[in-house]
Amino acid sequence: MFFIQMAGFPGSGKSTLSREIAKRTGSIIIDHDIVKSALLNSIDEVPIDERLAGKISYNIDWSLVDFHLSQGHNVILDSPCLYEELVDRGTILSVKYNVKYKYIECYLDDFQEINYRLTNRERMVSQITEIKSEVAFKHTLQSSKKPSNYRCIIVNTRQPLENYIQEVMDYINE
Repeated sequence: MFFIQMAGFPGSGKSTLSREIAKRTGSIIIDHDIVKSALLNSIDEVPIDERLAGKISYNIDWSLVDFHLSQGHNVILDSPCLYEELVDRGTILSVKYNVKYKYIECYLDDFQEINYRLTNRERMVSQITEIKSEVAFKHTLQSSKKPSNYRCIIVNTRQPLENYIQEVMDYINE
């Protein structure tokens, strides 16, 4: 059994890769954008602070991860990984359920391509439409949090999925 923590900038290909891994392994995906969008859509009559919505959504995400791991399922958390707390919670749950912890970062260091992807995808209410500042983009790329005591992989998602999926599957199965 395993728990996979996805990481990467919005539009970098986390959801695409998560769906392919799930298809090949029968894993359950907990998609942060779906949880947060459902929350925002449920309370559209009452304005809510974006940070509070994010915090509540992450608490729901982690409750779902915990539940599905407790039921013996492989789980993928599809979310940017910008906070140390996310890595800590993922590694703690992996130890709690005695499952392999895997960290996969989808990396695309191309401001124009990210914006192209963001503006051309079917967007959920919680997702950004574009990134306006290349400086902020670079800062966010460098702010990704990784576990220090687990092997991680970073995949170049500029390439087609078929160019790196086998490397990802080999990493998951090691």
